[in-house]
Amino acid sequence: MRKKRAEKRYAVPDSRFNDVMVSRFINKVMIQGKKNTARNLVYNAFDIVEQKSKTDPIEIFRKALGNISPAIEVRSRRVGGATYQVPVEVREDRRFALAIRWLKQYASERRDKTMAQKLASELLAASNGEGSSVKKRDDVHRMAEANKAFAHFKW
Repeated sequence: MRKKRAEKRYAVPDSRFNDVMVSRFINKVMIQGKKNTARNLVYNAFDIVEQKSKTDPIEIFRKALGNISPAIEVRSRRVGGATYQVPVEVREDRRFALAIRWLKQYASERRDKTMAQKLASELLAASNGEGSSVKKRDDVHRMAEANKAFAHFKW
């Protein structure tokens, strides 16, 4: 190996909640480098969540991410000319990254007026164990369960 592994960079906590997860979420929501717009959007969504649920929005956010995060997923693996879908455990970083990605994706597909409202309703739905992002997690788990026979191809 010629080059050394890239150094892991850590996100700076956000200004309002002093939370690294929220900061990473803001970065994922951001489009074309407009961080202030993304920050306003996420904070407005959290305000809507707080109004609707009467509880701490960070608590709802963490619960939603916990419900979305996949524990196991399938990875393609070529063995002797055939490609198998091999179930593997998901690393903590990837688990969080997938949860954020799905939350953003399925929130934008909702039918509410503004993106803040879409995010808020997807967060509330996910914290209750429903919504499209939780369904996606269940689909990933089901796929891994179906391909359990190929688990011995794990590398």
